[in-house]
Amino acid sequence: MRIFLTLTALVAAIALWWWIFPPHPGWSEDELVSIQNIWLESLPALPDDPTNSVADDADAQILGHRLFFDLRMSATGTTSCATCHQPQRGFSDGLALSVAIGQTKRNAPGIAGLAWSPWLYWDGRKDSLWAQALSPLEDAVEHGGSRLMFAHLIHTDEPYRALYEKVFGPLPALDDRSRFPIAGGPLASDEGRAAWDAMDPDDQREINRLFSNLGKAIAAYERLLVHGSSRFDRYVAELMETGDSEQLAGSELRGLRLFINEANCTQCHNGPLLTNNAFHNTGLLSLPGKLPDIGRSAGLRKVRDDEFNCLGPYSDNPTVCDELVYAGSGKENVGAMKAPSLRNLADTQPYGHAGQFATLGEVLDHYNEAPDAMIGHNEAKPLDLWPWQVVDLEAFLLTLQAPLATDPSWLEPPDQ
Repeated sequence: MRIFLTLTALVAAIALWWWIFPPHPGWSEDELVSIQNIWLESLPALPDDPTNSVADDADAQILGHRLFFDLRMSATGTTSCATCHQPQRGFSDGLALSVAIGQTKRNAPGIAGLAWSPWLYWDGRKDSLWAQALSPLEDAVEHGGSRLMFAHLIHTDEPYRALYEKVFGPLPALDDRSRFPIAGGPLASDEGRAAWDAMDPDDQREINRLFSNLGKAIAAYERLLVHGSSRFDRYVAELMETGDSEQLAGSELRGLRLFINEANCTQCHNGPLLTNNAFHNTGLLSLPGKLPDIGRSAGLRKVRDDEFNCLGPYSDNPTVCDELVYAGSGKENVGAMKAPSLRNLADTQPYGHAGQFATLGEVLDHYNEAPDAMIGHNEAKPLDLWPWQVVDLEAFLLTLQAPLATDPSWLEPPDQ
């Protein structure tokens, strides 16, 4: 009996050692390809944005940096882009539903790496970084401003005016308040819309051009926000160079194997940014008391009607718009949301388009069960993973954490 107990203890000890410190995983050729596909080193160069002629202009980046952090870019002087996209939180805000002037309808995702995405927002209702940057400025519960208000801020603030004109050329003759009222726009209050509607159409177009240029400057700044190399990326680099690496522990390696195989995560979260930038209905529940969000189905209609889209008059090149022209509009869009990047997840909780999940574990439990969708069809299938496999999967996802590969000076408010 004593010998049996000793052997049992020895077997248990070996099993525990194997569990904590497994041997080299022995990746197959197909698995190595899958691993390289999600390696940051596989990320292509920063793509051009032909619709934004100042996308990589140094002075536009400086202007956009100032605009991003400036509280004056709101009707109340209390909200900036950085209110909901805080650098110390992975450019999110830690809230289920963001709060600016009022409470928004969706969660603020991190914005690093969005220059590689053809669609912006959870529902893809914008098709460029610069068009997306404009939307919160006029939203009543976000910045609550108007096109004319922002135009006059740039015109009357001497540093802004000098920098704007250096990038974009002379401002309109905004001193003439009979032509250019102090506030107003097509999305403003009743009074603001009346002031806008009374303007000459040519003057409206001048303001629209100025307004779109502010978005292009903010986009030039946001293109600087790029992901840095994580522990997972260092693991892959060493694996590719030497055939082995000790960067990842046992649970993390098992999680990686689940991620690229049994858990089927790469169906939506493939590529170096761990997103395919497509839209998927995965049965995410609404917040209590809220109607189901129809997602991409509405977002596609909005982006096609948007005057600031790729094909619109304020695009710097409306001939390179295949994503918009050929975007699918089938029933699969009902309830579908854009697959977010999985990099730096530890900074961007809560999760989901409405912040439905407080923890990463809750997200994984949802996909493990894959409940029926409240609207449309849930394309995800139950994973039926064991609890310890869910733990392993979470352990792997946390190896994707890394500081941004962005000069720290860009992550702080500039000297105004």
